[in-house]
Amino acid sequence: MDPQQRLLLETSWEALEAAGIDPGSLKGTDVGVFTGVASQGYGTGVVAPEVEGFAGTGLAGSVASGRVSYVFGFEGPAVSVDTACSSSLVAMHLAAQALRQGECSMALAGGAMVMATPGAFMAFSRQRGLADDGRCKAFADGADGMGLAEGVGVVLLERLSAAREHGHQVLAVLRGSAVNQDGASNGLTAPNGPSQQRVIRKALDTARLTPADVDVVEGHGTGTALGDPIEAQALLATYGQDRDPQQPLWLGSLKSNIGHAQAAAGVASVIKMVQALRHGVMPPTLHVREPSNQVDWSEGAVELLTEARDWPRNGRPRRAGVSSFGVSGTNAHLILEEAPEAPVTEEAASVGAVPLVVSARSQGSLAGQAGRLASYVESDAGGASLADIAGALVSGRGVFGERAVVVAGSEDEALAGLRALARGESDLNLVSGSGGVPGKVVWVFPGQGSQWVGMGRELLDTSPVFAERVGECAATLEPLVDWSLVDVLRGEVEPALLERVDVVQPASFAVMVGLAAVWASAGVIPDAVLGHSQGEIAAACVAGALSLEDAVRVVALRSQAIAARLAGRGGMASVALSEEEAAGRLEPWAERVEVAAVNGPSSVVVAGDAQALDEVLEALSSDGVRTRRVAVDYASHTRHVEDIRDTLAEALAGVSAKAPVVPFYSTVTGSWVEDAGVLDGRYWYRNLRGQVRFGPAVADLLSQGHGVFVEVSAHPVLVQPTWTGPRSCPRGPRRGAWRCRRTPSTISTTGSSRAHKPPTRRHWALRGPNTPCWVRWCGCRVEVYSQREDAGDEADAWTRHATGLLSAAARPDGVRAGTGSGRAVGRGGGRGRWPGGHDGLAGVPAGVGGPVGSGDGRPSAVPRGLDGAAPGPRGGFRAVVDVGDRRR
Repeated sequence: MDPQQRLLLETSWEALEAAGIDPGSLKGTDVGVFTGVASQGYGTGVVAPEVEGFAGTGLAGSVASGRVSYVFGFEGPAVSVDTACSSSLVAMHLAAQALRQGECSMALAGGAMVMATPGAFMAFSRQRGLADDGRCKAFADGADGMGLAEGVGVVLLERLSAAREHGHQVLAVLRGSAVNQDGASNGLTAPNGPSQQRVIRKALDTARLTPADVDVVEGHGTGTALGDPIEAQALLATYGQDRDPQQPLWLGSLKSNIGHAQAAAGVASVIKMVQALRHGVMPPTLHVREPSNQVDWSEGAVELLTEARDWPRNGRPRRAGVSSFGVSGTNAHLILEEAPEAPVTEEAASVGAVPLVVSARSQGSLAGQAGRLASYVESDAGGASLADIAGALVSGRGVFGERAVVVAGSEDEALAGLRALARGESDLNLVSGSGGVPGKVVWVFPGQGSQWVGMGRELLDTSPVFAERVGECAATLEPLVDWSLVDVLRGEVEPALLERVDVVQPASFAVMVGLAAVWASAGVIPDAVLGHSQGEIAAACVAGALSLEDAVRVVALRSQAIAARLAGRGGMASVALSEEEAAGRLEPWAERVEVAAVNGPSSVVVAGDAQALDEVLEALSSDGVRTRRVAVDYASHTRHVEDIRDTLAEALAGVSAKAPVVPFYSTVTGSWVEDAGVLDGRYWYRNLRGQVRFGPAVADLLSQGHGVFVEVSAHPVLVQPTWTGPRSCPRGPRRGAWRCRRTPSTISTTGSSRAHKPPTRRHWALRGPNTPCWVRWCGCRVEVYSQREDAGDEADAWTRHATGLLSAAARPDGVRAGTGSGRAVGRGGGRGRWPGGHDGLAGVPAGVGGPVGSGDGRPSAVPRGLDGAAPGPRGGFRAVVDVGDRRR
């Protein structure tokens, strides 16, 4: 394939992304492609048999524009233009006409030149057209020929009104253009002065301007003794007449800087003048000791730009002309005008931490992208904030398979994460991996247990979307309660208030629907929603099955009934057993303790009478079964709930349920809810009384192609049960809710990062064949699990190796408990306690190659990082645990 085609593909992509447009988003639209291109002999020799089938399209100039349209999926006009040196300027002229006539809504225009053979050098040297030193001395007395050059340039054109409507940055306005032909002049390749004058006047007419309205002209200016005087005289006869001598037309040529890029020369000159307009400086033309003595410069007010000059507006927009004359005799002239001032927008409020999203087609390219982005952030180019950069990365660039997200709340954090990515290293704020097609996205809404004091404080201050949705919840809830929802979410009440069921459930509901609104505002839409116990109320509201008013009524009145009639009588606990095993173990306490929820293949919740539950947990713990008491004093999903059946029937009688807009999977019925009227008041009694079939629901959704489960809550509590093990997920440990790694205010941001790149093996420390290690954390709390190497596909073969808080002893120097972050590297074995006899992670250092606790209590050296650690012994594991900082 002609390298000119490849360059046009790459530069077209860059032009679209520079405009803040994801090139992939334009597939199937009427974008036009207008390309100036000329053959320079590539592939004209002997073609190898194996590539003969590709030579026709690979070398054809007509395909240069068509290939861009084909690769990007554009359906507007695709035109290749070859008028020699004026090709790219003619392409821009045609693109502007197509836009004005409605043939396309947007157009890429430009040109490319790669000299694959020395043919052009030979031809022009025979005509004595090349400079001895290779420099173009445009309009200079010492002009002795040109120097040839290569290059590519593409600009994106759009109607001004459309660009403003779409919010695209306008760099300059193409005010007018014209194209004509020399005709029967004094030679086929010789320039024609009268024709050049006519094309300039025609361009001024189309722009509805006078010559005095233009400040500077970027001339063709090849530096030849024949062409330059003719062009200068044409400019003197047009722009130089009836002009204030104190405000002459300034004249220069980019060819003095880069040489003559031939088919790409015109667009290169346009890019030069657009940048000059933006910076307010007219750049100099080089290699001019004296203006050409073959031109009578006294005939008009035209002067050479031999030094850089400020470019004042003089009470009107700055304007520039650009000329390009082809050896074919085709002449083109464009008039550019500085962009109108952009509408003033209110400065965005600080948003705290933001995700910097980077993607590429290979890991090497990903590292390169990160390095360039780090340089951009460090240089403070354009004064863009981290929020501006994050917004541009996520909305205006294409997304490829190799992906990374740096979650940063400051420039230092951004640079640390990006530089680590560029070096191929890990960082606390960096997540990277390979994307793919993991399946449909499910938003998961948990039941009680995700709450914590102050969980909504920062988002209420930094996210208008979250604050608005919570405000709606508060207004709807106010007549039903005697406390303030906003005060509770801000943590401005006594902590004990949040322990009340009639407070924590409405507050958690508000956080969940508020976060869902934030995700939706970022364009993240679920393919389905799934709720666990109380979480089904939020799921139904987000799915559109319940209005906000009805959802608030259900969660408030139902929790009040629990507080009034059920509180103080029972309890609930999480148990690491399968449903069948748990039911068998509970037989001695039949009628008193039940399996209230099935969260996964090896995770259930048992509930019932308080005293009986204590007996059950003591018996199970003595048998080595992992148990955890849930901080509630009632027994949902048991016979206890039957005591409030009539109360709920009366309180929720008026609830009106609609058909879900977003698919809603019920853990009550174990099926999709598709019809109106299903999620009425009676359903919400069944939701509270019946067993929560969350684990089977996840398994069913997985079998139906749902592969990404995003937990939308104040704190992730369903990560472990959502991961259902190798048996139900043969593609490996890809299933899991996102993990909160930063401060409470970044929950929705971190979640958006996971939406950009679903969890992959890089998120899970895999050590040795068939030995997944799963690390779960939020804030300072860490839990580390591994699966026994000899367990095969047993879903209940997970062992918890550590759980607890990162102590001050395990933190890097200068990091204080509760405010900093750390990294622990360890080798695990055993249950419930960190190896070496430590509760939690106390005493585990965070240095590279430092001693860590081993299974027998002896120190061992383990390299730091996800990729460097060697597999542990059979039945053990090694894990790197990144620990967040401000959970509690």
